[in-house]
Amino acid sequence: MVAAALDEDLGVAPGRDVTTQATVPPDEVGTARLMARADGVLAGVVVVPSVLTQVADRLALPTPTVTVHLPDGSALHRGDVVAELTGPVQVLLVAERTLLNLVSRASGVATHTRRFADVLAGTGARVLDTRKTTPGLRALEKYAVRCGGGTNKRMGLYDVAMVKDNHVVAAGGVAAAVRAVRDRFPDVAIQVEADTLDQAMEALDAGADFLLLDNMPVPVLTDVVAAVRAREAETGRVELEATGNLTLDTAAAVARTGVDYLSVGALTHSSPILDLALDLDALA
Repeated sequence: MVAAALDEDLGVAPGRDVTTQATVPPDEVGTARLMARADGVLAGVVVVPSVLTQVADRLALPTPTVTVHLPDGSALHRGDVVAELTGPVQVLLVAERTLLNLVSRASGVATHTRRFADVLAGTGARVLDTRKTTPGLRALEKYAVRCGGGTNKRMGLYDVAMVKDNHVVAAGGVAAAVRAVRDRFPDVAIQVEADTLDQAMEALDAGADFLLLDNMPVPVLTDVVAAVRAREAETGRVELEATGNLTLDTAAAVARTGVDYLSVGALTHSSPILDLALDLDALA
């Protein structure tokens, strides 16, 4: 991820920064501070050493040292010093934008996630992310969700089966789709999407482990949760996830229906960045 981001900024490795390499001697050393310019939740500091190491390798210069003052998951306030970076100024300046892009993006996701986690506190429900992530940044964005107090649902198409309406059509029915997944990939959990109480019951009959309850009004969701829980002596524990147009204003009411999770695609597809800066100390 870091290598691809640096290639975008510098050109194909080793690449170049025509401004910095023209104006800053390679042996000049300095310190820069990673600073918060807004309140929020921090995520992504773990990538800083990798960015600095890869830039230093490209420039054939020593890798700056990193002193982290606030770890990922910390509450941030405007003016907080997140970390201090000391080393060749060329490395610090070349790394600056890539470093800020990644940490600001991750911190924005963590900040947004924390708002949902706070709204759900005490309800027993947790906020989940989705696969609606920025291409190439999924691992970072899902890490950021965890930093903000959320939960990762599945990392991709490979680790959990998700039977949706198009799969049902293609397979010839819910039961046929679930059976096909069990036969081909017996090691994975199977989630089935349901829009109505009848669909949820059909999914239970088919042996689903996890139900995705899509765009259900709260009264319908309440009925579905009650019906599923009433059958758990027969089916075993079935996890329930509400999804579809969930907002901070509606999240608590949805959680009180008794679902286990609320999945919110906006955590990763619509979170604004958290404003951070890298400020270089004045040089002697």
